[in-house]
Amino acid sequence: MTDFEKYVEQCEGRLKDKFRRIDEIAYKNQSKVLKAFADKRVAVRHFAGTSGYGYGDEGRDTLGALYAQAFGAEAGIVSPHLLSGTHALSVALFGLLMPGDTLLCVSGMPYDTIRPVISGDGIGSLKDYGVRFRCVELVDGMFDFESIERALNEDDSVKVVYIQRSRGYELRDALSCEQIGKLCSFVRECGFDGCIFTDNCYGEFVEDVEPTDCGADVIAGSLIKNAGGGIAPTGGYICGGQKYIDMIGRRLTAPSIGLEVGSFEAGYRYFYQGLFMAPHTVAQALKCSLLIGVAMTDLGYKNYPSTDKIPHDITRCIQFDDADAMVNFIREVQYASPVDSYVTCEPWDMPGYDDDIIMAAGTFVSGASIELSADGPVKPPYIAYFQGGLTYEHGKYALSRILEKLSR
Repeated sequence: MTDFEKYVEQCEGRLKDKFRRIDEIAYKNQSKVLKAFADKRVAVRHFAGTSGYGYGDEGRDTLGALYAQAFGAEAGIVSPHLLSGTHALSVALFGLLMPGDTLLCVSGMPYDTIRPVISGDGIGSLKDYGVRFRCVELVDGMFDFESIERALNEDDSVKVVYIQRSRGYELRDALSCEQIGKLCSFVRECGFDGCIFTDNCYGEFVEDVEPTDCGADVIAGSLIKNAGGGIAPTGGYICGGQKYIDMIGRRLTAPSIGLEVGSFEAGYRYFYQGLFMAPHTVAQALKCSLLIGVAMTDLGYKNYPSTDKIPHDITRCIQFDDADAMVNFIREVQYASPVDSYVTCEPWDMPGYDDDIIMAAGTFVSGASIELSADGPVKPPYIAYFQGGLTYEHGKYALSRILEKLSR
């Protein structure tokens, strides 16, 4: 055993109480998911694919209902035709908003790839279709209730209140379900009767409740993040109130047919199995996040969230002094990966982003951030966003490699 491996084990020992709490949360979520499987009477026939229009596709329909129950919602859409988290969010917003409506984001500016969906010029954005956008920034990582109330009172065209649970490329903590619940109660007290929508990416199964358990009307996310358990090969989900899911379903397909159609010939087993695995896989990722957080804190690197508490999503942001240090860290994550470990990552002009991005993702599913990965825009303040880990053991191994590199 190397000195670095011994040090990693020392870090591990300091986290045993938090790891125990993570295991407790995982058990509660696993129980919830298994109850949903039993209640929906999931059977082998649900894994079979369909072709053509997909009328009467039991696998598709049951999968949506299964996710809905697991997330405390009335109805759900789970589809390989939702290509990413951004696509799921985009489909949902276009289903919920009409020309003349206002989208009010209360958690600061949304993630890079969703901004052009909202306010891009001449690309078929919400703005191009006559949907207005207002934004209330967070104050010290907390909701600014006074400004939110003012925005709601000033604009009766607000139809969707938008919350981004994760930090995106910001240096702040993710929002907890408790915070989201308080926000939902507050906007209802302000008289808002529209849709409260939460971008749930990176947050599924991190806590033993979801935003839809706490007052949110709709949540959406990617299946190559938490909810797919590291097994789903693609896809996204949208869950929420039945009336909202019906509206969104008409945007996913066509207004005349909604959720009555949609086939997938390859079959649905990976999507069912991914949900079954998700609570355990998310627990592994949370342990990886805390382990690397303790080590990087010891080395003097500023990183979020604090290792004094259980994170509210699977992402850890680590700040470096310069671009080279950030890039080298991310490259070490790639070198410790099971796939493409020989590849040296380079920053590039990735579609949907304003700055050059470097991404380490030596993953079985391309770009899956529930697998051990790291990325970030190469610009000040030089933050690497570390996430995932299908197994805790992979996280330990990667950290030993990273520490060895940083010591040179």
